[in-house]
Amino acid sequence: MNEQAKAKSTGLASVLGFVKRYSFVLVFLAILVVYAVANNGLTLNAGMNVLRHSAVIGTIAIGMGIVCLTGEIDLSVGSMLALVAGFSVVVFNMTGSIPLTLLFALAFGALCGLVNGFLVGVVQMPAFIVTLATMLIYRSVAQYACQHLPGELIGNGSSVYRMSNELGAYDALYTFGNARIAGVPIVGIVMVLMVALFVYICTSTKFGKKIYAVGSNAKAAHLAGISVPLMKTLVFTIAGALVGLAAFLWVAMNASADPATTGSSYEMYAIASVVLGGISMSGGRGRMIGVLFGALSYDVIDKIIIALKMDALIQDTIKGVILIVVIMIQVAGPQLKEVFSRKGAKRGDTAK
Repeated sequence: MNEQAKAKSTGLASVLGFVKRYSFVLVFLAILVVYAVANNGLTLNAGMNVLRHSAVIGTIAIGMGIVCLTGEIDLSVGSMLALVAGFSVVVFNMTGSIPLTLLFALAFGALCGLVNGFLVGVVQMPAFIVTLATMLIYRSVAQYACQHLPGELIGNGSSVYRMSNELGAYDALYTFGNARIAGVPIVGIVMVLMVALFVYICTSTKFGKKIYAVGSNAKAAHLAGISVPLMKTLVFTIAGALVGLAAFLWVAMNASADPATTGSSYEMYAIASVVLGGISMSGGRGRMIGVLFGALSYDVIDKIIIALKMDALIQDTIKGVILIVVIMIQVAGPQLKEVFSRKGAKRGDTAK
């Protein structure tokens, strides 16, 4: 009887461990089922729309994911998106070159991330305070510049950066942002490729292992010869470059960027995608592949709310509740697993 109880406890611990490891898949499937019911079915086109609408947030969330793996946080990504997207429009209007616009977006995003990384990693200021400050700075600069740059540089928009449709590359860039290959949105393919790249980096490279080491125990990582300040600086810089890529995708999809609203609350959406993807906010635990499922899940939640015709004023409440529940599962999972493991061990000792 004791052996059976021990096996039962061990089995429950194993199940909880499995749920914890693949919670992002289970959460996504559960949300997808709810969406299918609310939408009276699920079509391939609807699925592709989810992939397209998740592209920008998903790309940002990859960067947020590696930042969270080091035990830090970046609240500036939404404002950074507005700033980089706006200035990328300016570069496009000046040069009419898609490659130069992309390179600028990546470089400028990396520079903004470097500012965060230097202050957090080298100066050792709290990431929450640093990125809260740069969140205000980046959006303020984006709005100020839009009001004071010459009209031709911002596409003669009214307080909005607009791509000039007089340039020959306008159609090519806008088509890239909205076209599909075999029914799959190009921007969605870009996001999936970025996820695949960072899954490889985090699982199969020394750099990825150092990210997990810093997040698990920064002091131990330092004693092992890892430069913690450098790692944190690099991680924030990479996150900024990914925001730059997301900004390029945003411009390609929308042909404009509103400095007041573009990226508004995206830092929260990115964090939500990371949490739904199973990455621990305390650092050192989680899988980058989860970010993809997290971003898709968050977009599907939006679509469920729309399908159910819920009041717009209550939407953020629903999202917040879901986020709290997922975090509770993250926190409670290991604790419950430990409880069942201890019970199994005690029963085994009693049987002896």
